[in-house]
Amino acid sequence: MPTNPVCFEVLTPMSFVRRSASVYPDKTAVIHGEKRYSYKDFYARVNRLASALKNIGVEKGDKVAFICPNTPPMLEAHYAVPMIGAALVSVNIRLSSNEVAYIINHSDAKALFVDNEFSGLVTPRMNELTQVKTFVNICDVSDEKPLDGMEYEAFLNTGSDAPMEFAIDDEYQLATINYTSGTTGLPKGVMYHHRGAYLNALGEMLESRFTSESVYLWTLPMFHCNGWCFTWGVTAMGGTHVCLRKVVADEIYRMIEEEGVSHLCAAPTILITMSSHATASDIKLKRRLEIMTAGAPPAPTVIQNMESIGANITHTYGLTEVFGPHSVCAWQEQWADLSDEDRAKKKSRQGVPYIIAMHMDVVNPDTMEPVPRDGQTIGEIVMQGNNVMMGYYKDAEATEEAFKGGWFHSGDLAVMHPDNYAQIMDRKKDIIISGGENISTVEIENVIYRHPDVLEVAVVPVPDDKWGEVPKAFVVPKPGASPSAEDIVNFCKENLARFKAPKVVEFGELPKTATGKIQKYKLREKEWEGRDRMVH
Repeated sequence: MPTNPVCFEVLTPMSFVRRSASVYPDKTAVIHGEKRYSYKDFYARVNRLASALKNIGVEKGDKVAFICPNTPPMLEAHYAVPMIGAALVSVNIRLSSNEVAYIINHSDAKALFVDNEFSGLVTPRMNELTQVKTFVNICDVSDEKPLDGMEYEAFLNTGSDAPMEFAIDDEYQLATINYTSGTTGLPKGVMYHHRGAYLNALGEMLESRFTSESVYLWTLPMFHCNGWCFTWGVTAMGGTHVCLRKVVADEIYRMIEEEGVSHLCAAPTILITMSSHATASDIKLKRRLEIMTAGAPPAPTVIQNMESIGANITHTYGLTEVFGPHSVCAWQEQWADLSDEDRAKKKSRQGVPYIIAMHMDVVNPDTMEPVPRDGQTIGEIVMQGNNVMMGYYKDAEATEEAFKGGWFHSGDLAVMHPDNYAQIMDRKKDIIISGGENISTVEIENVIYRHPDVLEVAVVPVPDDKWGEVPKAFVVPKPGASPSAEDIVNFCKENLARFKAPKVVEFGELPKTATGKIQKYKLREKEWEGRDRMVH
């Protein structure tokens, strides 16, 4: 790799804030309630935080953990911590106290910043956090300081506004560690490097049609894949960050209206919430709203509902291990002539690799040979490229397993269509093999979502003495609706091959992760408790 500064510079997203502070010094960078920070102000705060961290002995290679919702300190940390060569550990605010303590200790965090609303995650385990040398209270909702440490703004004032020299001499230097949800076993620490963060941030901006005039609302947690790298991308473009402490439908629409929001990201469950609220409140958007969604494949019905109020949905796909989204359902002009329903079906596919990603395929995981492009043969999605993690922190065995055959293995089962667009059929653990027939839980869910009385649904395999396993649907009805199990089953039989219809329907709330993903593994484990199930 060249080192001559005439023709080479280390790629790091830290450079984005420095540039935007120079190009757009007086433009509003960050909005949080009544607070407004210009890019000049934002850059000064980042430098003060970086300087203050150095003053307490945080050095290159150290780890700094934040337990914080989508407020300015969390955003500032995304620059200040990696800027001095340390790694940022953004902790999921909805984990248990045990999980939080594990992450802080496993990551070797030297300093810990905690929003006072979430101090209860830390205070019961303080005696276990022996590696943490400095605690800082982020007093956003009250002046209470539960931890034995300084208040955030006071801590900032111990630093200097003077621009910091970047302590980054290698693009593959560790920038952040993001812990997975721990759906099986303990959470794993996914290591991001500066090069991947830089490129994926720009990829997000390209794929979401973001410009310097765009206004981004933080409905996606910054602790999740560093906000899919939008923490850096919005700044790169000189756009405006609108912070949102709590993701509530009426507050989302209020901020869209008051701040002129043009972009947001959302898990399908947030789209469902927004769609239901818009219908109930007869909302029509005054400005086109670009929504990027990822997670479980969004039901075509949800896409239709949101686009009917003036939003444009772009479906992306990825995992924590690939910096967030890796592929996008890139728009094709000929889709404009399709019916609303057929167009929504096209837009719900996982699509093609990002411009900056390039490498994604659906393969036979045993042979690593690509599956036929027939839209029917199921294989596993695998990825390569600049936005694949460096590996799992302090877990060489899991890293080797994930990188088997020279590709990152997603664990997602999909088909590849003749137009080279991938479409997820299921997670490996969720595909149903009933009497020798493969049944996609996603296919069943998409049909049930079309039922007029259904708000949310999850389908999992359950044991069956005759067929081995059969589909079971867990349904959340719309407010005021009371569909019967027979209604749901008959609706599926009318719209699917009859053998794919769920044999059992249960009504009630669904378990979810902090990012709104339905935790199907919890439903599955409950049904298979005491019985062994082959993982296909």
